[in-house]
Amino acid sequence: MAQKLYIGGISYSSTEDSLRAAFEQAGTVESASIIMDKMTGRSRGFGFVEMASEEDAEKAIAMWNGKELDGRRLTVNEARPLEDRPPRDDRPRY
Repeated sequence: MAQKLYIGGISYSSTEDSLRAAFEQAGTVESASIIMDKMTGRSRGFGFVEMASEEDAEKAIAMWNGKELDGRRLTVNEARPLEDRPPRDDRPRY
């Protein structure tokens, strides 16, 4: 079963392809995505990699957590499910 990993500390120069290539060293990568800021279109510095198996995910965590990729030290751990948040108050503030 696929295992989703949270990747923090991603360099602004990293691409989804370079992230995928790095994590393929640990096993089969199902998907790799870097979260982008809606307003600027720039990376927010974190993303997710989905590994094909739990064993591959454990190898990826051991291989990349605390290690450098593109000049930045990564934080790699199991992704937690998105928690419910209270509704945002979208009224403009003056």
